[in-house]
Amino acid sequence: MRIALVLLLSALSMQAFAANIGERLTPWTLQDQHDQPYTLDTQTRVLLVARNMDGSKLVKAALENEAKGYLEARNVVFLADVQRMPSLIGKFIAIPAMRDYSYRVVLDRDGSIAANYPGAEEKVLWLQLDNGTLVSQQEFATAEELRGALEKLPVQ
Repeated sequence: MRIALVLLLSALSMQAFAANIGERLTPWTLQDQHDQPYTLDTQTRVLLVARNMDGSKLVKAALENEAKGYLEARNVVFLADVQRMPSLIGKFIAIPAMRDYSYRVVLDRDGSIAANYPGAEEKVLWLQLDNGTLVSQQEFATAEELRGALEKLPVQ
């Protein structure tokens, strides 16, 4: 009984921190794959969130033939939750490989930021922002769908 109560309270508290439509996202700062800090700001129009390697691979496939600066030109930020990645693999293999990507990958090493944006593990969450306020959200299960949505965004 106590376990059920603890689980229920934990689930309710997670919802309290979850981003809701119409709410302003709290700014955060994390490092990218080049160890450069990135702060979520009001210029961001779309926040893409991948919670695991499958989601990150989906983003990579969607951006496969795009030039450097493709996401930045559309004010899109890609947040990857890498908390479950073994530290040695991350440090010596995965993150060095990400340095060759043509786009920035903001790394959530402890999962504390991505946890605020719940969604399906195997999909990429798309959070549409307007001046820092969440206006809509959707999930993508294929690279083709994600690529199509990115292509519709205006270039700055």
